[in-house]
Amino acid sequence: MTRAIALVDVNNCYVSCERLFRPDLATRPVVVLSNNDGCVVSRSAEAKALGIPMGAPWFKIRGLASKQGVTAFSSNYALYADMSNRFMSILARFSPEREAYSIDECFLDLGGQAERVALGRRIRQTVQREIGLPVCVGIAPTKTLAKLANHLAKKQSAWGGVCDFGALPEGRQEALLRGIEVGEVWGVGWRLREALERRGIRTVWDLRQADAETLRQRFSVILERTVRELRGTPCLGLEQAVADKQQILSSRSFGRPVASCEDLAAAVAAYAARAAEKLRRQDSLAGAVGVYIRTYRHREDERPYYGQLVLPLAEASDDSLELIRVARLALQRIYRPGVRYAKAGVMLLGLVPRSGRQADLFTPPEVVVRQQRREGVMQVLDQVNRRWGGGTLGPGAAGLKHGVAWAMRRDHVSPAYTTAWRDLARVKA
Repeated sequence: MTRAIALVDVNNCYVSCERLFRPDLATRPVVVLSNNDGCVVSRSAEAKALGIPMGAPWFKIRGLASKQGVTAFSSNYALYADMSNRFMSILARFSPEREAYSIDECFLDLGGQAERVALGRRIRQTVQREIGLPVCVGIAPTKTLAKLANHLAKKQSAWGGVCDFGALPEGRQEALLRGIEVGEVWGVGWRLREALERRGIRTVWDLRQADAETLRQRFSVILERTVRELRGTPCLGLEQAVADKQQILSSRSFGRPVASCEDLAAAVAAYAARAAEKLRRQDSLAGAVGVYIRTYRHREDERPYYGQLVLPLAEASDDSLELIRVARLALQRIYRPGVRYAKAGVMLLGLVPRSGRQADLFTPPEVVVRQQRREGVMQVLDQVNRRWGGGTLGPGAAGLKHGVAWAMRRDHVSPAYTTAWRDLARVKA
């Protein structure tokens, strides 16, 4: 039995999640915007047909959207993350060997499975029936070919949403690869695409036929692996375990300029608390805390400023309150009055496993007791936020959750349909 990898991908994921609770938008143009309603990050087929490109700044297309009846949503990450968890849970029933590649993509090992196209159709039907999201399935001997097979399943309706590329005759495979631009290959960005085109490599077939060793010498070993994967030789395995991060960053652009140190301190405290939660989730401790603040990059009427400072911790910690204290200390040293800030971020550095924590023989007993109590507080904090949603319980230093000056602008955000009781959808009979 040949190796078979399936890539299951949600079609227009963010838009599909929004439409799930707004069926009246099923055939209308819809876009989802990035943080602070900056630019388009997801489009429906109807929006694409209107010529709205990916990454288009919202302020530039707002007029067109109004005339053409385009519905815009701010990013609702709580909704998308929850739907993604449900999507991954369904896929787990079809294969024990899988890799969640992104919020809306998952590789499955279908090795040993017969009737793979029929299996792909069952996956589509199950996801559609249970959570209402449309998906396409690409199947091939390697991950790179599975990505291309998924591309074909999405772009060519004749496949019915499932393309088993490895089962096709060689002549058919060649014809399909000749019809796909080289920029569609997984890992070929626009710079590499231009470089390849200058060498006469314009289609996926051209790249497949190119000399792999020459491309490795000219570009990288990664491109050599890509070429071999296009030929059906597996070079990339499934990464089932997510490696711990070596550093954790939490940052946001502000919805409007922030000038006061108090507002900045509240934002930095909120970001530090969020980063600390991620730190505890991977069971690590941080040895240092970094903070940065910056102004707008492209405003000629304001003097640019970027401040950053990293402070070490006396003892590695995952305590939100300790990390917030150090982060605010760093902020005080880089803050400049009279400046309008556009963004702030908190970095946790020098991460070590919690199991590798070394006790200090000279720590007074009363301090050890206080640390143990704080660990209990952090556990309660995480349990409450996992059960009732992120930000339900947090440090007072971060201020109130709503109405803060530094909050991200989300003028078109939809309700938290699946994560907040107050936003639960109501059915009128």
